[in-house]
Amino acid sequence: MMKLLRNRKGKKGFTLIELMIVVAIIGILAAIAIPNFLRFQLRAKSSEGKTNIAAIRTAQESYAAEFNGYVSSNATVPGSVPTTSKVAFATSGGFVDLGWAPEGEVYFNYQVTATTAGNAYNVGAQANIDVVTPNQVWGYKKPAGTTFAGAANTCSSAYTNLANNTVGPCSAGSGSSVF
Repeated sequence: MMKLLRNRKGKKGFTLIELMIVVAIIGILAAIAIPNFLRFQLRAKSSEGKTNIAAIRTAQESYAAEFNGYVSSNATVPGSVPTTSKVAFATSGGFVDLGWAPEGEVYFNYQVTATTAGNAYNVGAQANIDVVTPNQVWGYKKPAGTTFAGAANTCSSAYTNLANNTVGPCSAGSGSSVF
């Protein structure tokens, strides 16, 4: 018996079963961690839209304080909705007047629709970060008792899903993902 124990002490290493158990545990942990990581990554990317809408709102209020009205701007370049890759932001129209532009590339394209009287406006941000339908659409509505002409990038023509003076998702599907 002592001879068997002495021989066993000299051999070092793991058995095949021990290695298989470790591999199985790592696989289970990865199966739990990867979807959570992807969900958090999507949430971080979508926060860009909400943050930039808030910045556009601040720029609009500053512009209105100086010039007594709000500015409209067409959807930013690219004309199509950005997906998983960032794209260059090209200032156009009202964004030049507002003096607002994000730093670097963006996941969303942005649009501002103001009333002809210049007393109210909507801001929309749209992206397809997780490359599934529906797109993520965030918005802000500064009301003045009027509805807006439907714009491709905004929540809806009357912004029925969005509370006044609030940055948020335009529909139940906005902000959700397949993960």
